[in-house]
Amino acid sequence: MDSRTAFCGTLLLLVILLPVSANASSKLYIVYMGEKRHDDPSMVTASHRDMLTSVFGSKDEALRSIVYSYKHGFSGFAAMLTESQAETIAKFPEVVTVKPNTYHETHTTRSWDFLGLDHNQPGQQPGLLRKAKYGEDVIVGVIDTGIWPESRSFDDNGYGPVPARWKGKCQTGQDFNATSCNKKIIGARWYGRGISDEVLNRNYKSPRDIEGHGTHIASTIAGREVQGVSYGGLGMGVARGGAPRARLSIYKVCWLGGSCPEAAVLAAIDDAMHDGVDVLSLSIAGAGHEFPGTLHAVQRGISIVFAGGNDGPVPQTVANALPWVTTVAASTIGRSFPTLISLGNNEKLVGQSLHNNASVIRGDFKDLVYAGSCDTESSLALSNVTGKIVLCYQPVAARSMPPRQALPIAINLTTMAGAKGLIFAQYTTNLLDFLSLCRGVMPCVVVDFEIAQRIASYWSWVKGNAVVKVSPAMTVVGKRGVVAEGRLILVERSKHVVP
Repeated sequence: MDSRTAFCGTLLLLVILLPVSANASSKLYIVYMGEKRHDDPSMVTASHRDMLTSVFGSKDEALRSIVYSYKHGFSGFAAMLTESQAETIAKFPEVVTVKPNTYHETHTTRSWDFLGLDHNQPGQQPGLLRKAKYGEDVIVGVIDTGIWPESRSFDDNGYGPVPARWKGKCQTGQDFNATSCNKKIIGARWYGRGISDEVLNRNYKSPRDIEGHGTHIASTIAGREVQGVSYGGLGMGVARGGAPRARLSIYKVCWLGGSCPEAAVLAAIDDAMHDGVDVLSLSIAGAGHEFPGTLHAVQRGISIVFAGGNDGPVPQTVANALPWVTTVAASTIGRSFPTLISLGNNEKLVGQSLHNNASVIRGDFKDLVYAGSCDTESSLALSNVTGKIVLCYQPVAARSMPPRQALPIAINLTTMAGAKGLIFAQYTTNLLDFLSLCRGVMPCVVVDFEIAQRIASYWSWVKGNAVVKVSPAMTVVGKRGVVAEGRLILVERSKHVVP
């Protein structure tokens, strides 16, 4: 083989291999271009394609690279790019920012009464909800994990025609057809582009919610009144949203096992602006920076409502603190679920739980074991927790792992180790939502450090002969609550926000 033939062969090999190498090193980038320069969405999209074509040198490759084109409320796109291609695009004068796609995490029958927004007030005392006609025909867009349309919270019986200004659509898919939308759920979209097949196969390829977070958020905002709701008898009451007559448009961007890609969130914001929503709710972590599309939505008169996050109680843990959006802290409410913990020395202590089924823990007292932080299988195995109630308490470890991260781990590991109950200690007891993981398996109780120390002292004193009994929880209603995390609900088109 002569040198020329060898060179040509090498060149041909490079031509074949280079696209593979480029694809292997490419990742999803978000290109934000600010205000759109054309009213026609197709012209906006064409400008995106032209820019990418100039970078790729091929129109076909440019088209293949685009994942989302933002064309209704603002201009930009999400595309698969190499680092050098992203750097090239960042130099275009019309480009504002180029950044890698990031992933975000998702953030009572009594909540609204606790806030003073009573639904059924005497006629002579017209409250805010009545004045606002219970959110009649406000269209709320919920960007989250989707929706479970069969829930009674979304029954459209008694609703009039969909507002004429609505331009959205009801996308169908797996276990979600056109009849899944109604006069309550007037729109539904899902965003699966750029999501791996592995993640998609674990989820519904449709607006249907597999996780429950989006359904919970939507019902909290605009769920209609449903009588006699409880959690196995706990917290019995009427479930309803803050604006029970509002309409809903659902944008599924968050995936079980795949978080909430920012590229999809921006696509949902862009579509919602086109669809005609009055309010957008995003109970999604902001990862310390802005979602660019939100400013454009606010400029169009759309209220943007974010949750402030679940972290703390240390400083500077509030997320989504942008000046043009409303960031709302949820709160615990004046209701608790005290659970009696009886020790073998006749001491009675109180924690909180959702334990409501005495059949999941038979008999009276059970052996008690103190297993430290309960964050490894080996520590639980050494403690021999099988058939026992486990105290998980280690203040030092609590400093390095947030309670909302540590509790699910402790539940999973103690269950796998064959424990018959869990007493979990942390500096915050606002963890009841995670305790549902124990339902039907074993009682799980959250206690503060002071209570945990008293249990640990008893365990140490009796030297291996400690026993404990966990009684079913009760429902207690009071008047005070503590600010934690949350969201805001809109009740009237002209006055959207209820503080």
